[in-house]
Amino acid sequence: MLARSAYSVPQRILHWLMAILIFFNLLFPDGMNAWRRLIRHGQTPTPADIASANIHAYAGIAILLLAVVRLGLRLVSDVPTPPDDQPAFLHYIASVTHFLLYALIFAMPLTGIAAYYFGIDTAAFVHGGPIKSLLWAVVVLHIFGALVQHFYFKSNVLRRMTIG
Repeated sequence: MLARSAYSVPQRILHWLMAILIFFNLLFPDGMNAWRRLIRHGQTPTPADIASANIHAYAGIAILLLAVVRLGLRLVSDVPTPPDDQPAFLHYIASVTHFLLYALIFAMPLTGIAAYYFGIDTAAFVHGGPIKSLLWAVVVLHIFGALVQHFYFKSNVLRRMTIG
């Protein structure tokens, strides 16, 4: 059986849809932050505050649900093999980065749900602090790795998650 040269169309759609939602929530947490600040100070949020916070929450829940589908699809579908002509440590870094991405993609919405819907302050701190910072770092590493693969190593790693 020949190895796949690209991810399947559903895998690519899930990847990019999740990327958009993750960037949206990382870049625009203002509604949730305003809601949390009001609640913490004993003030009543306006319907607009609640709606803005809900947008952030619903995007996070969508990320979690898409991550479950994506992980299930990954478990039942073949994935392209890593490039052969590169140092082994790059394969290790890629594996660790992908593991961390999946872990953080699950941890971020779960801690957000715990904070927003159940009022767990520790979850709010972890969600908006260490997990958010680590997610940013791993996302940047992931993008950097894809660009290095494409421009320096001239591999098909970036193409197989974009145009196939």
